[in-house]
Amino acid sequence: MTKRALLIINGNSRSGRDSHTEVIEGLRRLGIDPIHKECDSREELSPLIVREGAHADMVIIGGGDGTLNAAAAGLAEIKLPLGILPLGTANDLARTLGIPPDLKSALDIIGGGRVRSIDVGIVNGVMFFNVASVGLSAELAEKLTAETKRRFGKLGYALTALRVLAGARPFRADIISEGRRNRSLTLQIAVGNGRYYGGGNVVEKNAEIDDESLRLYSLEFVNTWRMILMLRSFRTGEHGALDEVRTLRAGRFEIRTRRPRPVNADGEIVTQTPAVFSVSPKAIEVIVPGES
Repeated sequence: MTKRALLIINGNSRSGRDSHTEVIEGLRRLGIDPIHKECDSREELSPLIVREGAHADMVIIGGGDGTLNAAAAGLAEIKLPLGILPLGTANDLARTLGIPPDLKSALDIIGGGRVRSIDVGIVNGVMFFNVASVGLSAELAEKLTAETKRRFGKLGYALTALRVLAGARPFRADIISEGRRNRSLTLQIAVGNGRYYGGGNVVEKNAEIDDESLRLYSLEFVNTWRMILMLRSFRTGEHGALDEVRTLRAGRFEIRTRRPRPVNADGEIVTQTPAVFSVSPKAIEVIVPGES
């Protein structure tokens, strides 16, 4: 029996503009009938999914982590399986779930994969899949333009990150969890729900996106250059062993700062401090590679 899929492709994503025909033809070969809908803004994406998803068996989204972030609330409400086509720059949720960047392989997973229930993080009422942070990543999100991502891809992240690091200054924050208050002088506080963020950095080497908990780290480096020397640790998720990195694991965190600071969730500025972070277990179903 033919399945019907609500198909939404972000035409502004790094590869989205050129992939419409290939995606539609590929889905039809797999016996999936795509209902292709356009969406002009981030704010309209979740309402569109709720409205149009009633006529579908699954939702397929082509885009990057920002597009998936905008879709999270709608997906959680409508309870349809999500198929991911990683057409963005970082594609960290796809990486966490083992979905390769190759479009044909991603389509094959949608056609023959299994359904996995995953957790969703929440910050001040806004859902996120990968990580939400205050500090360096928020500054990076503000400075990293869509044009830079389109032209330079991951290199654009690196170039912008170097600019942000050059001007980075630590700030004071209170981290509150499980009745304890930790006072921090930090460059960044990140709260992770999944495993990967920032184009392949690892939140924590044992983190899973369905372990019903959040992982926090705080970069308490006095000298920025020290952090640059330790970047390899962040790629492997072993930065928790560094003296300058505070790590915590819990189901809820609160971050307070002296003045409001922007919060970046999955590459988008979505709120500001004070910020409350929590986890919604098994909130969304995603189609992932089948078990070997």
